[in-house]
Amino acid sequence: MPNFQPDSFHGIHAIAYALFDANEKLDRAAMRRQVELSLACGVHGMAALGLATEVSKLTESERRTVMDWVAEDTAGRVPLALTIFGSSVAEQMAQVRHAESVGADWVILQPPAAGSFGAAEYIRFFGRVAGSTALPVAIQNAPAFFGRGLTADEIRELVTQHPNIRMIKGEGPVVDICALVERTDGRVPVFNGRGGLELVDNLRAGCRGMILAPDCIDYAVRAYEAFRCGDEAQAEREYQAMLPAVVFVMQGIENLLCYGKRLFAARAGLSVHDRSPAMRPNDTGLAMVQRFAQALGPLAREAQ
Repeated sequence: MPNFQPDSFHGIHAIAYALFDANEKLDRAAMRRQVELSLACGVHGMAALGLATEVSKLTESERRTVMDWVAEDTAGRVPLALTIFGSSVAEQMAQVRHAESVGADWVILQPPAAGSFGAAEYIRFFGRVAGSTALPVAIQNAPAFFGRGLTADEIRELVTQHPNIRMIKGEGPVVDICALVERTDGRVPVFNGRGGLELVDNLRAGCRGMILAPDCIDYAVRAYEAFRCGDEAQAEREYQAMLPAVVFVMQGIENLLCYGKRLFAARAGLSVHDRSPAMRPNDTGLAMVQRFAQALGPLAREAQ
C-alpha cells in the first residue's frame, strides 16, 4: 500500500535529473545527494524518470535502477511519483510493476514514444495501463514537448472513463492549465511543470502544485509556502528571485538538461557529465550559470 493518498498530494515536488559520471554511467552518490538536498529544501514530494531524468536515454534496466535509488533515498518521507516510459502497453505495465515493488505512491504515464495517433487511441492506451495497477495514476500531458497530447475535453473524457486516473501532470502556460481545471470541474488535481514559470499564477488558477527539476527548488518551496499562508507578496518575491534563472534554463528540454542541470550542480557542489548525444554548453552559457548560481546561493545551506 502507498504511504500517501492522492488527496494529500500538494506543493512543490522535485523531479530528479539523471546524473552521470565521467564514463556516462549513472552516478549513485550524486543521485543520492540530489534527493538529500531536495528533501532538505522542504519539497512536498519526489519524482523521477520524466523528461528531466533523460528517461529516453536510459535502458530499461537503468530506469529500474533509478526507481530503486530514488525510492531508497526518499525512504517514505514524502510522496514518491515515478514516471512510466515505454512504447507499448506491455512495456509500460512492466515498469508500473517495478514502481509498485519499490513503494511508489503514484505513477505518471507518458504517451508512448512510438508514432502519433488520435485522442481515442491514447485514451485506450492510458486506460489499459492505468487499469493494470491499484496505484493512483497521473497522465503527463505535454504536447509542446512530446508533439502529441490531449485537449481539456479529451482529458475530461479520459478521467471519466478511468477513475483511478486521479491527477494530471501538465506542461503548459497557465491559461491552458486554468482551462483544464475548469473543464474537469476541479475534480482532478493538476500539477504543472515548465521549470516553475508562472508559478504563483498557476497556484491562483487552482494548480495543486508544481513538479520541477531541483535547480531553483528552494525558492519554489518558499514561494508555495508563502502562498499557502496567504502571503502572496512574499510568494511573488521568491518567484521573482528565481525567475531570471528559470527563463534562462527553460528554453527547451535540451537547454534544461544542459544548463539547468549545471545550475543545480553549481548550487549543489557537484560536477556534470553529459551522456551522448547531448547539447554541449558554450562559454556564454557557462558564465550565465555561474552568475545565476552565485545570485541564488547554495542549495539547502543547512544540509551542507
